[in-house]
Amino acid sequence: MTSSLRSLLRTVAVFGRMVKFSHTVFALPFALAATALAARGHGIAIAQVGAIIVAMAGARTAAMGFNRIVDRRIDAKNPRTANRELPAGLVSLPAAVALTVASVAVFVGAAAFLGRLCLILSPVALVLVLGYSLTKRFTFLCHVFLGLAIGIAPAAAWIAVRGSLAMPPVWMMVAVAAWIAGFDILYALADRDFDRGAGLHSIPAAFGVTRSLWISGLLHGVAVAALVWVGRSAGLGPVYYAGVAVVAVVLGYEHAIVKPGDLSRLNVAFFNLNGYVAVIYFGATLCVVLFAG
Repeated sequence: MTSSLRSLLRTVAVFGRMVKFSHTVFALPFALAATALAARGHGIAIAQVGAIIVAMAGARTAAMGFNRIVDRRIDAKNPRTANRELPAGLVSLPAAVALTVASVAVFVGAAAFLGRLCLILSPVALVLVLGYSLTKRFTFLCHVFLGLAIGIAPAAAWIAVRGSLAMPPVWMMVAVAAWIAGFDILYALADRDFDRGAGLHSIPAAFGVTRSLWISGLLHGVAVAALVWVGRSAGLGPVYYAGVAVVAVVLGYEHAIVKPGDLSRLNVAFFNLNGYVAVIYFGATLCVVLFAG
């Protein structure tokens, strides 16, 4: 391997870490699940699926890039985030801006490919996914804004396939929004003291650990109930509900290992278990579409 190739790979890895590209596993499976349901009895081209994936990656990269840019001074003051790529000087501000602008362009281009309605709605999506980063400056409901920003993915994927909206993706949007908000509250527990001192808003900073865990659990209950309603509105069968049941068990375990007096397993709850939730749900939905008609 040449030195120039190694340098390129290191640069790609640094940018990938900056935007947490691996976290795409949280939202993309739900967008693909909605894509599969929308294509059932309707048909879909491989190019459409590719464009949906590209649009998701572009929007998410733009959102994370914008987040790192506007939060760079806050991140520098927080011991947990001081080693992130921008405050640590591993990525320059102009490079981060360039990546974010390029990602917006990729998203808009993919939306245009997917149809006129997707292109028209793309600015709305950008306002949501970019605007989330500013909400913790003025409201503890920032977790809900994040949930809504990511929750639009299934609805957007459905529109890309069908050209209109229906109840299954609406319920899936509710489910994703509640699920994301619930585990973002868990993630924010690690920063509750810093947020209070810095004048930032979050549910853990406003309500403390115990109440935050209850609120997170309630939101995850809403998410499971909404997934059940996805099945009811789409006429799905036992395989789908078995998948939802497994998702409920995983979420239950997530809350069992995070306790008010012991937050040592927050990373397991946030990264590992929620990745399983997304993959399990997509797998169950895809099985229904492919094998259950």
